Amino acid sequence: MTCVDYPDQTAPNVKRSQIGKPLPRTDAPGKVFGSTRFAGDHTMPGMLHMCVVRANVASAILVALDVEKARALKGVVEILTAADMPTPDVQEEISGQDRTNGADTESPILAAERIRYYGEPLALIAAESRDIAEQARQLVEFELKPVRGVYDPLEAMKPGAPVIQGNSNIVAERKIRKGDAAAALENADFIIENTFRTPFQEHAFLEPEAGLAWVDENDVVNIRVCTQDIAHFRAIADAIGVPHNKVRIRGALVGGGFGGKEDCTLEKFLAVMARKTGRPVRLEYSREDSFVGHGKRHPLILRYKTGVMKDGTICGLDVEIIADSGAYLYLSPYVLLYAAVASPGPYRIDNLNVRARAVATNNMYTSAFRGYGAMQACAAYEQQMEEVAKVLEMDPIEFRRLNYLRTGDPVATGFVPPGAIWTEQCVDLAWKAIGGRAKPAQGPVKIGRGIAAYQQSYGRLSFLDDSSEAWVGVELDGTVIVRSGVADIGAGQVSALCQIAAEILGVSLDKVTVYSTDSAVTPMSGRTAATRTLYMTGNATKKAAEAIRTRLTHRAAQAFDVRQDEIEMADGTVAAKSNPGLSMSLGALAKICRDEGISRTELAMFHQTMQDNLDPETGQGQAHPDYVYGAHAVEVSVDTETGEVCVLRSIAAHDIGQCINRAAVEGQIEGGAQNGQGFALSEEMLYEEGRLITPSLSEYLMPTSMDMPRVESIILESRSGIGPFGAKGIGEPAITPVAPAVANAIADAIGVRVYQMPITPERIVNALAQKRQSAGQMS
Repeated sequence: MTCVDYPDQTAPNVKRSQIGKPLPRTDAPGKVFGSTRFAGDHTMPGMLHMCVVRANVASAILVALDVEKARALKGVVEILTAADMPTPDVQEEISGQDRTNGADTESPILAAERIRYYGEPLALIAAESRDIAEQARQLVEFELKPVRGVYDPLEAMKPGAPVIQGNSNIVAERKIRKGDAAAALENADFIIENTFRTPFQEHAFLEPEAGLAWVDENDVVNIRVCTQDIAHFRAIADAIGVPHNKVRIRGALVGGGFGGKEDCTLEKFLAVMARKTGRPVRLEYSREDSFVGHGKRHPLILRYKTGVMKDGTICGLDVEIIADSGAYLYLSPYVLLYAAVASPGPYRIDNLNVRARAVATNNMYTSAFRGYGAMQACAAYEQQMEEVAKVLEMDPIEFRRLNYLRTGDPVATGFVPPGAIWTEQCVDLAWKAIGGRAKPAQGPVKIGRGIAAYQQSYGRLSFLDDSSEAWVGVELDGTVIVRSGVADIGAGQVSALCQIAAEILGVSLDKVTVYSTDSAVTPMSGRTAATRTLYMTGNATKKAAEAIRTRLTHRAAQAFDVRQDEIEMADGTVAAKSNPGLSMSLGALAKICRDEGISRTELAMFHQTMQDNLDPETGQGQAHPDYVYGAHAVEVSVDTETGEVCVLRSIAAHDIGQCINRAAVEGQIEGGAQNGQGFALSEEMLYEEGRLITPSLSEYLMPTSMDMPRVESIILESRSGIGPFGAKGIGEPAITPVAPAVANAIADAIGVRVYQMPITPERIVNALAQKRQSAGQMS
């Protein structure tokens, strides 16, 4: 292997007063001392308690629904069924090229006739207590006539398969074509084909869905809820048949989202019941309700066919992706596109053919999850890179090095990312830190090391009209206020905005207060998703703060009789650089501006430049604004007798452009490592004919603190991103390479690959048995 030494790119490369520092986040004290009020902590006098009646089969006709016994129970105030819904559901609009079966794939608020997945809502109950509501749920009687369903996307595409909705089970399709993949494969020296499978995954956020709704004196439906998108107020208003200005979402700090609170979950239930009863209503999902109450990560089947030359150059790649969309469309077209764009990985492939399809089944619907399709693609392409290197008898790192994308190279869609591509640096640093290839171990417990590189977008799709607003103001005492509609889902999104404003206006972070997540009074910032918040709302906040700074420094320059560029703002003081004796407090300057009518506030919008949609036949064009690159290295021990895997070391290396808060970045990396390790080894939602048989955390196994090693973070800062100060993002990139790194480490340890995740002990033991059987046949 070639040894490459890099300058110390892991250290901050620009001196700033606030940006890049591991400062205590603005939300930290409340969470540490227990004073933060999450959505589930809010109550009101006289409120009702809700529960949801759900279907107990996955494919059926609703023949009868009788709620009279439940309605007669003392303490039951209201029961609503599909017949009581003001309007049919209104799905988020998706452009025509993104959906195949669009008009036929909407989901109702409550099922009226057809049941398409296990847990589909049938009725809503509101009662004087939660116990009474639960008792009433047991008294609801319904008759379901089973209908033949389909639970495998491959079976769902076959002629004669039951059609879930409309006239086809293929609900979305994407193609990416570049060069001539067929000819390149025909001329390749070696062709390596493999199929990889990834599972459903549950978000399992610490805080299950919870909310409180009431109708105020202005006939406005107020909803206090844990959500990733307060802009849902419009869809909620449409669904309950009221004007948009009659619904107000008052968000709260969110106890984990990961994409699971990006769609509307219980907001429409709350809104319709609050209007119907005229009383405050509260709904909080149990963990079991949550498991069937929101969409999951898409399970993917990924077939890779890679053509290489003897020197290790990848000459052609053919990829087929099949995604299980479940019973309803939701965000499947977008997730599918992310997977397709990401499928070649951070590698230069001139001849490429990708065909991706999302297929409806009677499984639980699938939607947004951290990594958003690109994570599943990485799980496949990084294992494929190792398998190709094995055939070539090349060192896997050197094989990657030969084929890396470099800064200035176009990605699969022909777009040249504006930011740096530091994959090579990240891989080399992570691999050096893990210690390179492990030495063979004696006995049944084997040690293995693996690595995975990645390409992950940040920002929403470039052909979507995305914008974000932020308001910044300086008070008369020199303190600063930031207002933003951004939802903080635990990653410190609102604190980052404060840190940006503090940097520009020359104050410490404790002098900044933020008001967020209220659709009626905070500027609309868009959803917290797609690693877009820092890029979009961070830039809006920076833009607003810079406008204020320009006006303030202009007035200070007049006061000090110096040029404007001579003015500096730091530690709450405004001074002339050339003469520190010329200074005043920021509060004093704010008062002067107030007296003279100079605005100390600014509302700014940052608008993503909108691009044309990708070519529907070739997929060429700009899919995303930019990409993050990095790597993850893992060391594991594998007991070859039991199949037990222990992750011993976990090392991440990411170029995030520019840290805003180093401690927050490290937290995201550590959380992503846990999330990805679970995906690789243990987290599996098992269904039998659509019925969930792992309905709680007793059966659905997530890594605990006892299962996790200390995660080591190597943070590179190219300052090449299009976010504020050259930032990129880390929310989704942190998870993307973890699972394939674990898979590659296991393969290194036991000498055989398990092609299906999670890589459970049973699958490892079976793979080793097949290896021994094959060896016996060969001998």
